[in-house]
Amino acid sequence: MRIVYNIAGFYRPAGMERVLADKANWLVRHGHEVTILTTEQKERPYAFPLDERIRVRDLWIGYEDNNGGSLLDKVLHYPAKQRLHRRRLGQALEEIRPDITVSMFCNEVNLLPRIKDGSRKVLEVHFSRFKRLQYRRTGLWGLVDRYRSRQDERLAARYDRFVVLTEADKLNWGNVHDVTVILNPICFHSTAGNSLDTKTVLAVGRLAYQKGFDRLLEAWGKIAVHAQGWTLVFAGDGELREELEAQAGRLGIKDQVRFAGNVKDMVSCYANASIVALTSHYEGLPMVLLESQAFGIPAVSFDCPCGPSEVIRDGENGFLVPEGDVDAFADALLRIMNNDEERARMGKNALRDARRWDIETIMPQWIRLFEETLSSQR
Repeated sequence: MRIVYNIAGFYRPAGMERVLADKANWLVRHGHEVTILTTEQKERPYAFPLDERIRVRDLWIGYEDNNGGSLLDKVLHYPAKQRLHRRRLGQALEEIRPDITVSMFCNEVNLLPRIKDGSRKVLEVHFSRFKRLQYRRTGLWGLVDRYRSRQDERLAARYDRFVVLTEADKLNWGNVHDVTVILNPICFHSTAGNSLDTKTVLAVGRLAYQKGFDRLLEAWGKIAVHAQGWTLVFAGDGELREELEAQAGRLGIKDQVRFAGNVKDMVSCYANASIVALTSHYEGLPMVLLESQAFGIPAVSFDCPCGPSEVIRDGENGFLVPEGDVDAFADALLRIMNNDEERARMGKNALRDARRWDIETIMPQWIRLFEETLSSQR
């Protein structure tokens, strides 16, 4: 098959980009042609390795040029950028002539169904249904979030197939037809699992509101006196780094916390961790939980929407803590930190559970979905 993916860019070391890189690499290894169309790449280096047979083409739209500006600035520039995007996207698809065109729910999401290039259109979403509302913004931005959240369901209904990451989120999409659940794949693992004796708790992700790392620092502050010898490592960077570093200072835990920045060698990062912590306000299907299981690492996570409850078996491969209960999160962390036998038991269970996410299990599901989409009546 000839497949085109649409995504904003490949310069961010984030979960959606990593998943797409893994899927695209697998597809070309299995004889399919893959092109990735971006709007924001602008000749920046890729965050993850791509097979040389994958073609990447940037349409140079520049939606992100207006990030950080006012709502008025975005409203004034967005229509012209959408017109430019539709024209360049249509030209690219006419040249490539794909069988399947996939939207990753970026700025092409409302354009693709209107482009009649002969390809079947598939939409995949990597965040939960109500992500926009979970920003909890007020005023004009809040009105925009509520409007766009309503529009998301209408947009999804216009695609030939729609793919979500969890059974829980599938129920949130109401009237959308042909909703399929396909889990994210992982393509690296440890056959034996970690030793789990490094006294390192790992948190992975962008230092931004979504990840709720301020809640993790608050939890650590509650147990710091009992966590001597342990280190909390943040793998990732973002706009809240200075704020989080200042919070660690105020809590008196600076000596126990390390901000590692963006980490390219995540295999080594996981290999040196004994516990993974996830304090997100919302997720789609958090890659950190899947990848940590591949190394046999137990996790402590808030039961946020969506994903953690479908990965963590509470008390078996980690602990699932009621959303927002920082005291319970701190207690769960300390319980695993202080009990070597329980940590080892949970790690073995996590390693066994990781088979669900293996890329050789997940990608045939995508092939079947593409083949069914092509064979179904338009």
